[in-house]
Amino acid sequence: MPRQQTLFALTAALAASVSLPAHAEQMFNRIASFAVAGNLPADIEKTAATSSEIITASEDGMTLVYSDSPLGALGFIDITDPRAPKAGGSVKIEGEPTSVVIAGGKILAGVNTTEKLTDPSGNLTVIDLASKAIETSCDLGGQPDSVALSPDKSFLAIAIENQRDEEVNDGALPQMPAGNLMIVPVAGGVPDCGAIKTVDLTGLATVAPEDPEPEFVDINERGEIVVTMQENNHVAIVDGKTGKVVGNFSAGTVTLDNIDTKKDGKLSFTGKMQDVPREPDSVKWLDENRLITANEGDYKGGSRGFTIFSRTGETLYDSGTSFEYEIANAGHYPDHRNKKGNETEGMAAGTFGEDKLFFAGSERSSAIGVYKDTGAEPQFVQLLPSGIGPEGLLAIPGRNLFVTANETDLGEDGGARSHVMIYERAEGTAAYPMITAKLTDEGMPLGWGALGALAAGPEAGKLFAASDSVYSAAPAIYMIDATRTPALITGKTIVTRNGDPAQKMDIEALVSDGEGGFWLANEGDPAKLVPHAIINVDGDGAIKQEIGLPVELLAGQTRFGLEGITTVGEGDDLTLIMAMQREWGDDPKGQVKLLAYKPKDKEWSAVRYPLETVETGWIGLSEITARDSKLYIIERDNQIGDNAKVKRLYSVSLDAFKPAKLGEQLPVVEKTLVRDLIPDLKTATNGYIVDKVEGFTIDSNGEAYVVTDNDGVDDSSGETLFLRLGNISAVN
Repeated sequence: MPRQQTLFALTAALAASVSLPAHAEQMFNRIASFAVAGNLPADIEKTAATSSEIITASEDGMTLVYSDSPLGALGFIDITDPRAPKAGGSVKIEGEPTSVVIAGGKILAGVNTTEKLTDPSGNLTVIDLASKAIETSCDLGGQPDSVALSPDKSFLAIAIENQRDEEVNDGALPQMPAGNLMIVPVAGGVPDCGAIKTVDLTGLATVAPEDPEPEFVDINERGEIVVTMQENNHVAIVDGKTGKVVGNFSAGTVTLDNIDTKKDGKLSFTGKMQDVPREPDSVKWLDENRLITANEGDYKGGSRGFTIFSRTGETLYDSGTSFEYEIANAGHYPDHRNKKGNETEGMAAGTFGEDKLFFAGSERSSAIGVYKDTGAEPQFVQLLPSGIGPEGLLAIPGRNLFVTANETDLGEDGGARSHVMIYERAEGTAAYPMITAKLTDEGMPLGWGALGALAAGPEAGKLFAASDSVYSAAPAIYMIDATRTPALITGKTIVTRNGDPAQKMDIEALVSDGEGGFWLANEGDPAKLVPHAIINVDGDGAIKQEIGLPVELLAGQTRFGLEGITTVGEGDDLTLIMAMQREWGDDPKGQVKLLAYKPKDKEWSAVRYPLETVETGWIGLSEITARDSKLYIIERDNQIGDNAKVKRLYSVSLDAFKPAKLGEQLPVVEKTLVRDLIPDLKTATNGYIVDKVEGFTIDSNGEAYVVTDNDGVDDSSGETLFLRLGNISAVN
């Protein structure tokens, strides 16, 4: 068993001793994350797919109710203590719940019962909040999407979408039957099914006037309903009392310069999209005369932002590229969705204290922009991390809370589950992002993500990182100023071979070569003809030397190769030490190699490192750093959330590091536990535990840092955690 060491010196006491200014700014920070799989009934496997899509709250703000389409249910969360949400169970519904509101003590859910898209059907189901008993339902004659409750709770507006089949004619409109808007009178939370008004929305839009496909609804204090028709790029305003269309207008187009438009494995904000239809999804009234749309651009678009309109259709403000740039600066830009960008989809609004705020949700970037409504150009306040695929946004101003429902569930593939995230607004600083980037001199995002490596520079707080194969078309080294909070990526150098961005690269580790350049550890993949190699680059990123692994090793190779690199000694005594991620064919189970290579003598040697045992998934190494006669090593499993058990920092004494030549009996080193990183990962931003703890380094002042790999936002929340662990000298 490894010996337990004293943990790093805690910095919390110092942080707590710094008093806040008298009028500190109010910021949101995440205080809890709830995996909705926790609401699965006992007779259903815990691995069953779940989702939290649209979410609402009881009138006292103590209970959350969300729609769970895969389960065909509504889920309940008790947030009496919002920092410790409790599972409240679920109610099974016949059909697919698509939207939900609460009026008094009744839950009103739009339910899609369609079996064939050419014959849509659905209903409004009424459930008692206290007993969770289904009481009644109203036939809606079509497929409900969005449901909104009027501020005076006297009626509902329901968008009957009757969505198109994307497999028919490439999803082109029109596809009948046409959708419509329904107005349902409500008294005491009970709908009057016999008095429903049906509002015809055909003939308004120019794209497919016979097939409006209404998407989202909201109601203002005057009882006016705003409804978006996304594919038709149109907005209508309806009098809730009479059912009369009192206004309608095209959402118009935007022209976007300096955006990333190609799914090509690199982040390059030099493209352009001309006259892109906005195609609004979610919509909210900001007041009786202004409304704001989240422009998803899911059909023919790619508009990537949000727009504030007057009620007559005048464009008062359009975000252009600004929201997407905030997303990119925080490392959340989804290169794999480049035609449509971040896909702004969700929208919420609320008055918190004296501030009117609205929230723009990016589904593909898994991030939320918080803005202050100034009455003119909105003021960007902060970017919040979310789960994967935020769909439902909910402001609860009375409790200073904000909530997101994140629909994506990757449990079947061992990834993150669908989560509901809870945020609180209070005095203080924003905990996220923990690392960000500045714009280039040309005013465009620098573009970063997938930080799988971390190294220290010669100055305190000056670090370097590298991106892995997610951005294989432009492998990069990043310069980080960690003296700032959040840490700031100040520059980016592309690794080149013969003047062009280097191919066949998967940089998983780097270390200074002492001459202004770097040694890089390249993790190979035989199936992709990517070599396992050590690569030396100069300060401009140009490759000077490539050293392949010896044939004695390659006979047992897998794709899980070099994950860490560090140096000991200098000059003729320089030795490179590399950590292999997992066992290769010649390794005993539960042991991986630490390789040593002397460039002067071109000699290879190795030791074996004993891995922890895990019940689920695999375990391996992610980083290695030499400091003060020790090798510091990150060991982690590949699990996420509650399944994560091993995210640890160990040390190995360099005095006991006696590598043997390859082919000989390799000694097994003894390791010492330095720090369990799971508590740090839990409390950093109060999200779920991420799997890829991949970078670790110690700067010239002895300050230790950890960074996580966000996989380039591909099947990931996009969050990058940059942890400051304190001074390493406390353990020596």
